[in-house]
Amino acid sequence: MPVYISLLRGINLGPHNRISMDQLKTSLVSLGFERVQTYIQSGNVIFSAALRSSSVVSDRIEKKIVVAFGLAITVVSRTAEEMGNTIRSSPFLKEKRIDLSKLHVTFLSQAPVPSSLEKLAPLATAGDEFRPSGREIYLYCPNGYGRTKLSNNALEKALSVRATTRNWRTVNQLYQIALGYR
Repeated sequence: MPVYISLLRGINLGPHNRISMDQLKTSLVSLGFERVQTYIQSGNVIFSAALRSSSVVSDRIEKKIVVAFGLAITVVSRTAEEMGNTIRSSPFLKEKRIDLSKLHVTFLSQAPVPSSLEKLAPLATAGDEFRPSGREIYLYCPNGYGRTKLSNNALEKALSVRATTRNWRTVNQLYQIALGYR
């Protein structure tokens, strides 16, 4: 069975969209997902499932969250293999000047229309850099992600796709956990 990593956008940040990780885990087990494990409280889930499509996985989780928690939450999923490719493909890793603590990956629900990527250039200010690659946008935010204009909301508006971002450390940790499922 494929191993999936699902990323829930905007949960447990402040008082809004609160979901207990234990309740989330129970909800996903009820969908038939196996070996469900959460990582930190901000909506990262690793599991195996008989489904063969990341988008179907995301859709099922989104519908379950509406029913179980009454919340409309964006979920973006990748297989463990896709996450490994995302890590290996980072264009910023080849640059010696990069501080890995300032590196992030925005995961998109689907690849954007190539012409929409032009809308991102004006958002890259104060040294921020981005590199699009399929369903990911690699971000380098030297002043911190909290200060960038390349936020999830801005990317969603510019690209007309749903998005959620994780820091480089979390991306790598999720992949390492997923590797343990083999």
